[in-house]
Amino acid sequence: MSRIVVIGATGTLGQAVAAELKARHEVIEVGATRGAYQVDSKDPASVERLFEAIGKVDGVVTTTGKVHFGLLPEMTVEQFWVGLRDKLMGQINVVLSAQKYVNDGGSFTMTSGILADEPIRLGVSATTVNLALEGFVRGAAIELPRGIRINVVSPTVLTESMESYAPFFRGFEPVDAKKAAQAYLRSVEGAQTGRVYRVGS
Repeated sequence: MSRIVVIGATGTLGQAVAAELKARHEVIEVGATRGAYQVDSKDPASVERLFEAIGKVDGVVTTTGKVHFGLLPEMTVEQFWVGLRDKLMGQINVVLSAQKYVNDGGSFTMTSGILADEPIRLGVSATTVNLALEGFVRGAAIELPRGIRINVVSPTVLTESMESYAPFFRGFEPVDAKKAAQAYLRSVEGAQTGRVYRVGS
């Protein structure tokens, strides 16, 4: 049975991904403040401590990341940094630290989002971060050693999150977290690398 780490396992999407993976894998659930393990993915030292504690794994999934939604003319540099530190570097920190703990032929699966393809008002930070993540995956796919694969899932807004995000996503058709989770299974259990799996776009 493969050992798969899900970072962000206490969130809406992370819970769905972990539930789907548990059918065939040992899933190690990691949250920011809850879960079997905790990590602050913005802090490389925290990520390193996490994988020292967990040890060797066959796959790592990240479903984490905050971005700032706001009007560009009013946005401060610090507000823009939120997404760069959290969603972008938070996930990249995991790859940089965890690659030596991933077994030969293992995988990373990251999370971007539909705003990479469909910019919205107030969403320039999200569009920037999501496209940067997709660029990182394309570049890392040709450099990761030992047959380690890396992909990114780009879901649209989740049905379960519409109460919070509906004002930002007028006209977008949401998808259930369980459906979005299938793309993570494709990445973890498949053979492809450097791919962007778009869900509901």
